[in-house]
Order: sequence, then C-alpha cells, then structure tokens
Amino acid sequence: MTTDINVAVAGLGYWGPNLARNFDDLSRLTWICDASAEQLAKHGPRFPSARTTSDFDEALADPELDAVVIATPVPTHFELARRALAAGKHVLVEKPPALTGSEAEQLRALAQERDLTVMPGHLLLYHPGVRKLRDLVDSGELGDILCLYGNRQNLGKIRKDENALWSLGVHDLSVILYLIGEEPSEMWAHGNAFLTPGVEDVVFCFLRFPSGKIAHMHLSWLDPHKMRKITVVGKEKMAVFDDMELERKVTVYDKAPEQPALTYGEWRTRTGDIWCPKIPNDEPLRLECEYFLRLVDGDGDRDRVAADGLAVVRTLEQLQASLETVPA
Repeated sequence: MTTDINVAVAGLGYWGPNLARNFDDLSRLTWICDASAEQLAKHGPRFPSARTTSDFDEALADPELDAVVIATPVPTHFELARRALAAGKHVLVEKPPALTGSEAEQLRALAQERDLTVMPGHLLLYHPGVRKLRDLVDSGELGDILCLYGNRQNLGKIRKDENALWSLGVHDLSVILYLIGEEPSEMWAHGNAFLTPGVEDVVFCFLRFPSGKIAHMHLSWLDPHKMRKITVVGKEKMAVFDDMELERKVTVYDKAPEQPALTYGEWRTRTGDIWCPKIPNDEPLRLECEYFLRLVDGDGDRDRVAADGLAVVRTLEQLQASLETVPA
C-alpha cells in the first residue's frame, strides 16, 4: 500500500523512528520533528526526503502537510494533537492520547467539527492475533463470554514518570474494551509503589460491564516472567492470545463446565480438542499505519477510533482515581 498523503512525525525517541520508517514506505514522509538537535542529526539522513525541524509549528504551517503522527512524551500528547487538529491536520497520536477524559473528549469534538481523524496508537488492536480473537468472540464459537483477564508483566522497564496502569494497562484495556464492545460500569484498582514513591509498579484492576461480563488485569514491572497474555473464557470454549509465543499466538481450548441433563445439578468439566489457528505474520505497526492512511483518505469510520480512544482514557482515569483512594 502506498499513498500520496504527506505525513510529519513528531518525536524521534524510542518509538518515533519506527513510525517514520513505516510512513516513509507507505506515504510521503515530508517532515520529522524533535526538540533535540541530536536526534534530528541522527535520524535525518535515514529519511532524506523529509525536512527536519525542532519547531512543531513550522511543520504545521506547511499547507501541503496532510497528517501528523505524534510520538512525543505522554504529557505533551494532548496539546500537540489539539494544535495539529486546529491546523487542519489528521492526527495519529501514541497512547494514551490524553491524560483525562475531558481532554480526550475535546480531541474527539475538534476532529468531528473539522471532519478530521484523531486516532490513538492502540497497537494491539491491529495485531493479527487479537483480530483472530475478536473473530472467535464475534462468531459465537466460544459461546457467551463470561470473563477476560490480561497478564502484562516483566522485570522492568522501571519508570519514574508513569505508573504501571498507564504504561502497561493501556495495552490490555484497549483490547478488553475492543473484545467486549462496552465500557465498564464498575471498576477498581489496587496497587503499590515499591520502588519510586507515588509511581505504582504493581497494579491489579477489576472491571465489571453492564452485560455482566467481568475482566481483570495484572500489571507489573516487578515480576520474574515476561508475560503478554490475554485469556477469554466463554461458556463453550476458551481462547488465549499469547504475544510471547512465536508460533502459537492464539490457542483455542474446547474446555468448559457443563451440567449433564441426567444429573442432580452437579457441574462437570468437559475437555476436548486444543488447536491453534493460523495467524498471519504481518507487522502490527505496519497494519496500524495503513489503517490510519485509509482513514485520512476517507475510507472507514473516523469517529469510531476517536470514540475508542476516549473510552480507554476515561476508564484509565477512573481506575487511577480508584488507585489513589486505596491506602498503599
């Protein structure tokens, strides 16, 4: 897929160069922007067709620029996205797009008003394994969904400016809301800041949805195992997405409790086949970038991605409030 859409990438730290690489392949990367002259000097030669600037507004002033990709530090996301939308540019902003529900609502409203895209960088939603999980849920193969739980643990990267809920939880939360298709009606979070005062490095979250489904997230960078796993428990079958597996990204288990008709009410468990569907090996980031370009081109539901971003931020904000009310 290639387009003639002109794109600027702002932020050349850890993730920005990956975005620049993809948009340089898929469209026309015309600007790269970073406050650091050192980063511009480092990455500028890799993208000779792009102009370099440390002034975000200089790129926004380009009348030929169609879209801006924001991969700067999290506290700057909202303001830079707001300025880009106000300048008439479509926006892909890394997660989370804002730190409050009110800010996320402002971005959505501004995009609606100007018929623009504001898409959050929820990378896992474009992972072929997560898409397969959604297909299994939507097809009814798993039966009625009862509960979901996510495990996102590792030893590090230990952060001092962002707790485990906002750093790790945004990934699993975006997938959970994507699979269930509802916003939670009840939620709480418990955790503790063992290493850096005020920055929780271990967090446990509980979510209950209007339909009766429940979900749980275990988030930690103080764990001996690196886990990136989401489990979906259905009434008929169960499925697991495990991003640490090289080949078995999704496993379906024909396992469930059942109550045989000729018994006196006791429940038994049923165990059947275990199988792994074939999952394409496409790069999730490439798929995400392609989808953003399609939205910019007018193909797809622009407001849907803005609404999804708002739902995630709104839930994170409420979980954070819960976390702060629980004594450490």
